[in-house]
Amino acid sequence: MFRESLSRLLEAEPDFEMVGGCSSVEQAIIVLKSSPVDLVLLDYDLGPQRAPDFLDRARGLGLKPKVLMVTAGISPSESVRILNSGVSGLFLKHSSPALLREAIRKVHAGETWVDQRCLREIVQAAANPGNRRPSRDFTERERSVLRGVFEGLSNKEIGARLEISETSVKAALQQLFHKTGVRTRSQLVRIALEQFAGQWSE
Repeated sequence: MFRESLSRLLEAEPDFEMVGGCSSVEQAIIVLKSSPVDLVLLDYDLGPQRAPDFLDRARGLGLKPKVLMVTAGISPSESVRILNSGVSGLFLKHSSPALLREAIRKVHAGETWVDQRCLREIVQAAANPGNRRPSRDFTERERSVLRGVFEGLSNKEIGARLEISETSVKAALQQLFHKTGVRTRSQLVRIALEQFAGQWSE
């Protein structure tokens, strides 16, 4: 019922085309092999299978569409593992249709989308002293700014939280870009996810 409702919702958008609705990994692989697909909306729970089963099968066949996971909720550690396995975004089912349309368009454009509640849970879990380890060669300020970026805060909001100027936030961001070799905030989010993944792997 959820899948059919979602299909009707998205088919109403003039710039979206639904290629197929699948109830299993096998069906999804058949569609991917027979039709050009830009983006896959993937539930985490696929009955007897899980999202990683689909991702492994698709990768093994050289199929690499962008993937936006639509889920009722998963643990922070699983969120990080999923994002680092090639998924471009996490969207929670309770969110609005308008937000889903925005998430689809951003992921299709190459950006990372992570629901704010998922972000908060990941950040809170990573902040647990039992999970922490030193972060590369980042300064304390750079780590604080990175955390703000990871939570989706603007430069102004990060500055207000840290009680520093917006100029100082921008300077810290430039250092983060330089140290990580990335150019955008979206890429910086990926770096943060990789760090948190390393914290849980130890």
